[in-house]
Amino acid sequence: MPPAINKSRITEGRANPLGASWTGLGVNFALFSAHATKVELCLFDDAGETELERIELPEYTNEVFHGFLPDARPGTVYAYRVHGPYAPEEGHRFNPNKLVLDPYALSHVGEFRWDHSMFGYTIGHEDEDLSFDERDSAPFMPKCRVVDPAFTWGDDRRPRIPWERTIIYETHVKGVTKRHPLVAPDAQGTYAGLANRDVIKHIKSLGVTAVELLPIHFFVNDDYLLEKGLVNYWGYNSIGFFAPARRYARNQDFAFAEFKEMVARLHDAGLEVIMDVVYNHTAEGNERGATLSFKGIDNASYYRLLPDQKRYYINDTGTGNTVNLSHPRVLQMVTDSLRYWVNEMHVDGFRFDLGTILAREPGGFDTQSAFLKACMQDPVLADVKLIAEPWDIGPGGYQVGNFMPGWAEWNDKYRDTVRAFWVGEEGKAADLGNRLSGSADLFNHNGRKPWASVNFLAAHDGFTLNDLVTYNDKHNEANGEENRDGHSHNLSYNYGVEGPTDDPEINAVRERQIRNMLGTLYLSQGTPMLLAGDEFGRTQGGNNNAYCQDNEISWLDWNWGEKGDRLTAFTQKLAGLRDRFPVLRRGRFLSGEVHEASEVQGISWYKPSGEPMEQADWEDPNTRCLAKMLDGRAQTSGIRVAAHDQTLLLIANAYHEAVEFTLPSSVEGEAWVRLMDTNIADEEDEDEPAFPIGHSYTVTGRSLLLFYLKRQRRRRA
Repeated sequence: MPPAINKSRITEGRANPLGASWTGLGVNFALFSAHATKVELCLFDDAGETELERIELPEYTNEVFHGFLPDARPGTVYAYRVHGPYAPEEGHRFNPNKLVLDPYALSHVGEFRWDHSMFGYTIGHEDEDLSFDERDSAPFMPKCRVVDPAFTWGDDRRPRIPWERTIIYETHVKGVTKRHPLVAPDAQGTYAGLANRDVIKHIKSLGVTAVELLPIHFFVNDDYLLEKGLVNYWGYNSIGFFAPARRYARNQDFAFAEFKEMVARLHDAGLEVIMDVVYNHTAEGNERGATLSFKGIDNASYYRLLPDQKRYYINDTGTGNTVNLSHPRVLQMVTDSLRYWVNEMHVDGFRFDLGTILAREPGGFDTQSAFLKACMQDPVLADVKLIAEPWDIGPGGYQVGNFMPGWAEWNDKYRDTVRAFWVGEEGKAADLGNRLSGSADLFNHNGRKPWASVNFLAAHDGFTLNDLVTYNDKHNEANGEENRDGHSHNLSYNYGVEGPTDDPEINAVRERQIRNMLGTLYLSQGTPMLLAGDEFGRTQGGNNNAYCQDNEISWLDWNWGEKGDRLTAFTQKLAGLRDRFPVLRRGRFLSGEVHEASEVQGISWYKPSGEPMEQADWEDPNTRCLAKMLDGRAQTSGIRVAAHDQTLLLIANAYHEAVEFTLPSSVEGEAWVRLMDTNIADEEDEDEPAFPIGHSYTVTGRSLLLFYLKRQRRRRA
């Protein structure tokens, strides 16, 4: 029997704001649904186990059901039952037997316990999803909890790091500290663990200015993974866009406050917080998916449905459904969520998973889409870092370089070109030139800057840098899909042995290749993004799709040994070089043309003979050794010319054999001073030796070098 209905205490309340809002005198409940006929507010005990009351929301204004409950307080546990037509062929899937979560919930109680009753239809029925299931899903569902948003932030302020100085560290809240020996055992793998001073000190030592967190919105563990003893580790399966995931809190009942404290401590260290957000789909899947929230509240509004077959979902995400940002209320929910995380949780930016979907209208990808325009005109969102993953599997889904000004984008062309170059593929010289220079061919339009290219060589999805040089093939057997999942084209090479080896020559070249890739990343124009653990040679054992591995495969091992010490020290050195030489992080694209006013050629290219590269050299498929010179006198803006920046020479040799490289002599200077040679141990390369202009330098096979030009001193008259 359902609990008793008590309407005596409820008043009309307000239709705005949406969600459950504590006013100090009670709680206002407001839920959007354009097609529902009735909404019941369900109240539960503190544990979320027993339904105490069902109260019909008494008023309906502008497609919002609402009511004010004066007896409710922070801590009140609630959810909804939504009545309306169950007509899947018309796009409607209302079923009041299914408890649904408030899309605006700020906190939750309990966990999902998968059961057939969580589906709006009867699994196994001959009519499939056209059938109607009358079982109550409440015992198996988490519930929402009213939150008092008050928090003592003290003097917390956003660091506001300029894009030109930004270095991003992509990491997972749990994985980064789960095995950290200096984090208290009860804090390992939590928000509190990431706020640990030793963890922060390490991250800062890498030159990092922003920590990018894999999804922390409230999300679901897929039932098919649980059946295999696995979980959704990465978190790309959101069901609540306003609540931090409880699983990452030391005390799950205080995840809300613990997340805020983590942000405050990162800010205090000068680190920004960027959230990876998944607004493109939800955990409810397709027509055979569960009814957890949006599907049962207003399926036809929240999701993109096939125009002529509304029973079925448009699946531009590959996950079963696509959120309908063309609907004004759905767009409002997403932008409300973003503003909430900035204003209330103090985050500094967002990376948008499958960002192309968010900019796709019914007619296709559109730089004037409602979502992109909403973000850029919003005074809150226009003031934070916005990063797109500019692709999806829908029509016209690949849009690298095409987002509107103000956005940065993950640049997978950088990843693939640099990997291919260092693995020794032919014909990569011209592409490499573009990628090292901020990918002007993709981003130099509409006043966009080099920082718009987020350069990365490894991310959560794919091989780590260590595994790129250790495995020819993926090894995803632990995922339970017979190694069919994950990309097979990784541009990796094992140098003679698949997996770890004791061969010193193989290990030497592998380590040098990691240094080459780290060096390329830090010394390229654009915004570097480092995958957590790549700085010390982290491995996933060849697994390039560890989305379901909440274990030692994914967790960082901080006992990294001598190799890790060397790589960490090298990464710290690179951070120092990027900070020391502003020409490496110019705020404008450097041109190969001589600037008329300054008479400076910002960037020039050389072949091993020391002569400038010609078109034939760029087109030669065997060109694997070249140098880039950045003139420190090049313009820093439309009117300013740098007066004191050093001129740098970066030499990259992807040949497996040594190359004699003549250091360019077409410059005015005394000598080329070596700052870095990936073939020389850091402790042997501290004196910054100088080499004469025109000197023939032996560049080791598969190595990267950096020099600066020591200019001639001017003599007094």
